[in-house]
Amino acid sequence: MSKLTATAPCTTHAAMVEKTGEVVPQALLARRVAWLTALARDLAGCLVAARWNPADLDGLAGGVGLDGRVLPSKGWMAVRRLGWGVGPEPGVYICDRVLRCAQEQAARLLRLALHRRRLVEAIVATWPHNPGARTDAEWDALRALLPDGVTAAEIRNRTRQIRAYRDEHEVFPADLTELEEPPNVAAQVVLAAADRQLLTLERTGHRSARLRVRLPLVESPASPRDWAWHVLPVVLPPTVPPEARLCAPTLRVTKGRVRVDLPFQILIGFVPATGHMIGCGFDWGLNGLLTGVVGRLVADGRVISGGRVIGDGRPLLYDASGVSAKLHRLRAEREHLAAKIQRQQRLLAGMTAADPRYAALSAAYQVLGVEHERLCARIRNLNKALAWSAARWAVDQAVAAGTTVIYLEDLATLEARGRRGNANTRLSGQIRGQIVEAIRHLAAKHAIAVVTVPARGTSRYCPRCGDGTSVLKHCPAPDRLTDKGWRWAYCPACGLSCDRDRAAAERIVSRGLLGQNATRTHRSTGVRTIHAIVEGNVARARRTRKPTRAARRARRTRTDLHPDRQHATEPRTAPPQNGPPAPQPTHETTR
Repeated sequence: MSKLTATAPCTTHAAMVEKTGEVVPQALLARRVAWLTALARDLAGCLVAARWNPADLDGLAGGVGLDGRVLPSKGWMAVRRLGWGVGPEPGVYICDRVLRCAQEQAARLLRLALHRRRLVEAIVATWPHNPGARTDAEWDALRALLPDGVTAAEIRNRTRQIRAYRDEHEVFPADLTELEEPPNVAAQVVLAAADRQLLTLERTGHRSARLRVRLPLVESPASPRDWAWHVLPVVLPPTVPPEARLCAPTLRVTKGRVRVDLPFQILIGFVPATGHMIGCGFDWGLNGLLTGVVGRLVADGRVISGGRVIGDGRPLLYDASGVSAKLHRLRAEREHLAAKIQRQQRLLAGMTAADPRYAALSAAYQVLGVEHERLCARIRNLNKALAWSAARWAVDQAVAAGTTVIYLEDLATLEARGRRGNANTRLSGQIRGQIVEAIRHLAAKHAIAVVTVPARGTSRYCPRCGDGTSVLKHCPAPDRLTDKGWRWAYCPACGLSCDRDRAAAERIVSRGLLGQNATRTHRSTGVRTIHAIVEGNVARARRTRKPTRAARRARRTRTDLHPDRQHATEPRTAPPQNGPPAPQPTHETTR
């Protein structure tokens, strides 16, 4: 058994002061939580800004404290072992547990900076002759220096950032601290570093919990008397099962409401990396967001190299064209608002406060800014909802088919190319990472493994013949095989004619089932990946349908399911012709 950790977003609307019994309304509670988050943010920001230099980052990356001991995994303990002290402003009283939370948040930001720093160092050390198109040898040299799990999008974005710095300064950046400013610290308090002296959390029912935390009574507390224990009732969403273990949350204020990001842990079964006989492969399609097929490995009851994969011939399609069109309209509106905001910024820059038009233009500028923020939030929420909807659909299809593994294309080897104007291409390129994480989370609850396979060539080669040598011909439709297109796939060698995404999904499940012995599991993240490409053909065989209730009743009673067929042997009369009806023959009786 292993543990699965998830976070449930909760909201609390009121609180009660434990000592006096005073009921704290939502507005006052949000103000007090905002004071606490502001104190933690200021402390974390000062610590990050003070240690944003190559020497301190080298000390954190070395993993050894001032006393020669290894740095612990907890961020606030590592910061204290390095001797990085930070304190509040003079006259402000903050307990040690709040200081821990600020140090934990700062340590997490600095450790994330170490990851970005390693990416920058690897890209600078292997700078290609043409940054826009690296050769295979340049890619191999870069991948050898990069950590596992780095996507092509991260490499592309960092390359553009370094190129812009070189074009401006005519030299490469010596370190990440020259390339970037210190990161901004979010207005939140990470209570995972605290103990019972700052908070307690207990579950009071299937859908309720009780959070007890110390909050400041004033904006700048000067003594312990300016702090008080508050009891916050928290309503748990249905996604938190009754047997889940609740962990210390993170508090933040959003739009005047107190948000409680509550982590919880549930026990899940262990899923082996190999030994799968039935798998489900999904392709990030151009015609649809997700296209999948179910494949079965047939190799004399054993999983061996050189087996045979058989599909049931039924594609699984998730159509997001409606949501994609809506998101496209929202993005167009966002770009229009951004252009108007930029124009008003230029107009305001050329005016003074004494200008009579300045007040009206400034008010319009603020209104547009609020509308732009709301539109961006709407797009983010819609993307998140679509990602989880697609992930639930994919996992439900895998559970219904009885599969034990889901195969996806590796995003580290996949980039959107070709038709940028297609709505599904833009949509899938933005939410693929969210869908992968959601599928991993939901599949773990059903003891289904999620493995990524190389994406190169999945839409190019025929899954029916050639073992990766027969190149598919892409055309607009099955009745236009001679025209150039991208929606339909046709194989001139074997005559295969099917949807392009369906052919790619069959090759994905074939690579996964045949190459599962080469599955590698990342130590820290647990992500499973197959880097070796094992090609194999996929045969289609329809699954036998179960007899209906009427067929089972007819078999049990030994009756004909279709009684009209008993007259099928009788001669049929000729259909009537145009004109008067033909005379009917008469039969005389002989006496």
